[in-house]
Amino acid sequence: MIAWLRKNLFSGPFDTALTLLTLALLAWVLPGALNWLVFDAVWGNAPVTACDAVRGEGACWAVVWEKFRFMMFGIYPYDEQWRPAIVIVLLCALLVVSGIKRFWNAWLAAIWTAGIALTWWLMGGGAGLQPVRSEQWGGLPVTLILAIFGIAFAFPLGVALALGRRSKLPIVRALSVVYIEVVRGVPLITVLFMASVMFALFMPEGMRIDQLLRAQIAIILFVAAYLAEAVRGGLQAVPRGQYEAAEALGLSYWKTTGLIILPQALRISIPPIVNSFISLFKDTSLVVIIAIYDFAYAVKKSVETDIAWRKYFIEAFLFSILVYWIFCYAMSRYSQWLERDLARGQQR
Repeated sequence: MIAWLRKNLFSGPFDTALTLLTLALLAWVLPGALNWLVFDAVWGNAPVTACDAVRGEGACWAVVWEKFRFMMFGIYPYDEQWRPAIVIVLLCALLVVSGIKRFWNAWLAAIWTAGIALTWWLMGGGAGLQPVRSEQWGGLPVTLILAIFGIAFAFPLGVALALGRRSKLPIVRALSVVYIEVVRGVPLITVLFMASVMFALFMPEGMRIDQLLRAQIAIILFVAAYLAEAVRGGLQAVPRGQYEAAEALGLSYWKTTGLIILPQALRISIPPIVNSFISLFKDTSLVVIIAIYDFAYAVKKSVETDIAWRKYFIEAFLFSILVYWIFCYAMSRYSQWLERDLARGQQR
């Protein structure tokens, strides 16, 4: 421990001064923060009067208990909220299964197909369940649906665009370049708004596309452009000798790409790819502009519409921050593990 402290915190005059300054800052800030967040806070199922009694001295986490179901499920019918609760568990399970290398085969596609079908059946109803219009969906299930399904469909499209941008066919390369540059040149808000308005104009008369589905398509098309550039960077980082070795073996373009080049490129591209995934998960909050009530908006409305609890909006937003952080941190840690695991062949 002494050696570790000397190496990492007290290795020189500057490091020693910075360590002491940080410790002094923590000693000044941490006690008051802990008192407000934990020790003097109101926890559990407590009335608003209990929070009013300690206002300014301790946090009111009772607002989370009081508004939890609205935060998590929005205006979804109260008696049917067990369905979005199952969807949250189902989508998290899909993420876990997708991260296990044992399932990286044809079974994964079958699992995802079943997961998507179950998600839409549970949320939308029918076939024995009470129908619930997508306008009533809200909260964390909507955020997870947009983010997870957006990642699942945007990733293969991004890989295809990256390969198309490096293609030797002029038309394919030009179309890929135009698509990537045009989409990356506009903000996600614009893409969501255009999808909400323009899809209806291109559809035959009398045909209507669900608002949530329009937002999902817009997110997929938008994120795919950024993933394409991340994957293209990985493709360019693969040594030229790998291409030449594949040609010497007589492998076709698709075998060379699928078996040799793409696995190496994707391993190299893991950090920017996961960065795009994390950005997508947080950017789902922008769908509120087209009247889709995601988790962040549900948290906001849960306290905004109740005068008694409105003054404790800070605690509600801190809860939403915690939920976003848990998912983003999990993605970050998994990407680090995956990067180390796939790089074992290059370690000496």
